Amino acid sequence: MNHYADKSTVKPLTVNDLAAMKLRGEKITCLTAYDASFSALIDKVGVDMMLVGDSLGMVVQGHDTTLPVTINDMVYHARCVSNARRRAFVIVDLPFMSYTTPVVAAKNAARLMQSGGAQMVKLEGARIEVVSFLVDQGIPVCGHLGLLPQLINQLGSYKVQGKEPADAARIIADAHQLQQAGAGLLVLECVPAELARLISDQLSIPVIGIGAGLDCDGQVLVLYDMLNIGIAKRPRFSKNFMQDAATVEDAIHAYHQAVKQSHFPGTEHGF
Repeated sequence: MNHYADKSTVKPLTVNDLAAMKLRGEKITCLTAYDASFSALIDKVGVDMMLVGDSLGMVVQGHDTTLPVTINDMVYHARCVSNARRRAFVIVDLPFMSYTTPVVAAKNAARLMQSGGAQMVKLEGARIEVVSFLVDQGIPVCGHLGLLPQLINQLGSYKVQGKEPADAARIIADAHQLQQAGAGLLVLECVPAELARLISDQLSIPVIGIGAGLDCDGQVLVLYDMLNIGIAKRPRFSKNFMQDAATVEDAIHAYHQAVKQSHFPGTEHGF
């Protein structure tokens, strides 16, 4: 485990470090984080990235969806997380309706970076024009394809995406377009493992999976799910790492090692 003597000796990871990890075949680890205490713990274990996810709407605020989360909420939680981290790369979600146009997206992304300490912002869907505009302003962007929780009212339920050949082809095309628009990372959520493997192989940017099989360049889980303390039923693609752990730190370390060694996710966690 990494124990840091003082902040000045540790440099935060950059998007270039993550790209280099993909090139050398090292799996990238990521967990969601919403506050300073968990941020410090995740960072101490050596997890590579922290995602301040709009999932906080469900696990922190108690909503049924991510839709009620505001940009103010995201700035507040991002600041809490970035205040305590030393090494981990910090990505922050742009919440529902906060990137309706390129200019609106840029204003909100600027707040997440200037006030929240974000190193990169994440947005859902193939919003190519928005991504391109943000990148032109010097804002690093993480794309998100597959299951898009902000579209839950259109989707009707949280279900696997890309099972039909036409849907899979569209997700592959969207992934390439996001990369061409300048996205530095891509999250794939709830897609068949084979589709995720194809996309990870075809793209030069790191692809981070959640419910997307073992062959992505990295993995992300919702912290409260893998600690088995979420309010809702734990999703099938997650795993209770607290089960065999004496402490929360041990559970986070077990997750980190399982991803690094390609032991997680197993076939039972995929589609």
